[in-house]
Amino acid sequence: MRYSPLLTDLYQLTMLAGYLEEGMASQAASFDLFFRSNPFDGGYAVFAGLEPALDYLENLQFAEADIAHLATLDIFKPAFLDFLVDFRFRGRVIAPPEGTVVFANTPLLTVEGSLAEAQFVESALLNLINFPTLIATKAARIVHAAGSGMVLEFGLRRAQGPDGGLSVARAACVGGVTSTSNVEAGRQFGLPVRGTHAHSWVMAFDNELSAFRAYAKAFPDHCILLIDTYDTLNSGLVNALTVAAEMRAAGHELFGVRIDSGDLAWLSQEVRRRFDAAGFTEVRIVASNDLDEYVISSIRDEGGRIDIYGVGTRLATAAGRGGGALGGVYKLVDCAGRPRMKITGDLAKATLPGRKRLLRAVAADGGYLQDVLAIAETDPVAGGATVYDPTNPLQHKMLPVDARLHDIRDVVMENGVRLRGPESLTKIAARSRLELTRLPQGCLRFINPHRYKVSLSADLNALRNHLIDELTQENR
Repeated sequence: MRYSPLLTDLYQLTMLAGYLEEGMASQAASFDLFFRSNPFDGGYAVFAGLEPALDYLENLQFAEADIAHLATLDIFKPAFLDFLVDFRFRGRVIAPPEGTVVFANTPLLTVEGSLAEAQFVESALLNLINFPTLIATKAARIVHAAGSGMVLEFGLRRAQGPDGGLSVARAACVGGVTSTSNVEAGRQFGLPVRGTHAHSWVMAFDNELSAFRAYAKAFPDHCILLIDTYDTLNSGLVNALTVAAEMRAAGHELFGVRIDSGDLAWLSQEVRRRFDAAGFTEVRIVASNDLDEYVISSIRDEGGRIDIYGVGTRLATAAGRGGGALGGVYKLVDCAGRPRMKITGDLAKATLPGRKRLLRAVAADGGYLQDVLAIAETDPVAGGATVYDPTNPLQHKMLPVDARLHDIRDVVMENGVRLRGPESLTKIAARSRLELTRLPQGCLRFINPHRYKVSLSADLNALRNHLIDELTQENR
C-alpha cells in the first residue's frame, strides 16, 4: 500500500531541507523507535504494525503533485524541491516479528540509513507502529480475560475514522481476536466476518417473535438473535426458544443469542440454564455492551456462561487506565559513526546510545527471564554475565548461568527492500499466543503486574555513563 509522503509533520521536511543545506543529508544515522512505559499499566506489549510500516518505506516517493503542493507553502528552496524528486528510503530496518511480546525502553524498530531518509520517516513510522501495538496489546489482554471464550471485534462505529477501523481489525487479530464485524477489514486482511442484527431489526416488526422468525428464515444456518430489545428473560428468551424449536423441526439449528444489556453474568447463567433444559445445549451465548478485560474477568468470576464476547468501543479506542495512546518515540542513537544520546534531569528519560542488539534470556523450559540491551557489534552477552538496571546503574545482577540469550530482532529491510514476504495474520496471531505463554505469569495480571526486567550489558552501561559525563561537561 502506498501512503502519501506528506503524511508527516512539517518539521520533518524543514529538518530535511536544513540537513541538505548543511551538507549533512548523506551522513550515516541510526534511530531507535521505542515506548517509555507499558500500555494500560500492564506487564507487556504486543508488537504490531510492522507490515504497514514496511509498505510505507518500500513505496516512499514524492509525486509531482506532492512537490507542487510543497512549493505553494513558500517555505522551501527550489534546490530542496528538486532533491525530493529522487528521494527514496534506501536504508535498513531491524525489527522483531509482529506478535512478539515487547517491553518499555527496548527498541522495536531500528532504522539505519542516511540522516535525511532515516529522519524523514519518523512521524509516519510512529503513526504506523504506535496505534497497532496499543490495540494488539489491548486485544491480547481481552483475549486472556476471555479464557476459552471467543472474542469478536466490532469497534468500527467507534474507531477513529475509516483508517482507524481497519487498523483496529488487523491489530486486534495480531493480539488474538479471531474475527471482526468489519466487512472491508475481512476482505483486505482475510479475516472471518461475524455479526448478528441490531435492535432496530426487532423494532421494525410488529412484534419480537415475528422479527426472530423472519431473521431465522433469511439466515437459517447463521442465525444469532438479539434477545434484549424489550425484556431479556420474559420476552426475548421465550421467543428465541420458540424459534429454536421451529428451526430444528425444519432441519436447522439456532446458532446463538446475544445479550447487550443488563447483568450479563446473571442473565447468561439463566439463558444457559433454560436453553439446556429445552435440549439446545449447542446454542451459543454472545455478550456485548462496553466490554473490556476487567468486565469480562468480572463476568467469569461471577459464573457467567458466555461463549462469545463482542468487544467494540473499549478495544477500538484503547480505553482504560494507562490506555489512549502508546507513548512511542523515535530517537537518534548514532550519527556519522558516533553514538548519540539525549540526557535530562530524569535518568529514566535519557536515551540509550549507539547501535544495539535486543537479547532475550530464555530458561531451559522456554520461559522468558528478562531482556538485555547490548552494543551491536562488540558486546557478547551470555549466561552468568553481569547486567545493569537502566534507571539505576548502581543496581546490577548476574544472569542465570544456564540462560540462553538470542536476539529477538532481525534485519527485515535492506537497501529499502523488504527481505521476506508478509506473514499471514494467522501465523502472527499464533506467535503472540505462544509468546504470552512464555512470560512470567505475573506479567499477565491486570492489576500490579510483575515487572519484567530489561537490563543493560556491562559495555552498554559503561558507554552510557561515559557519554553522560562527556555531555555534561561539554554543555555546562
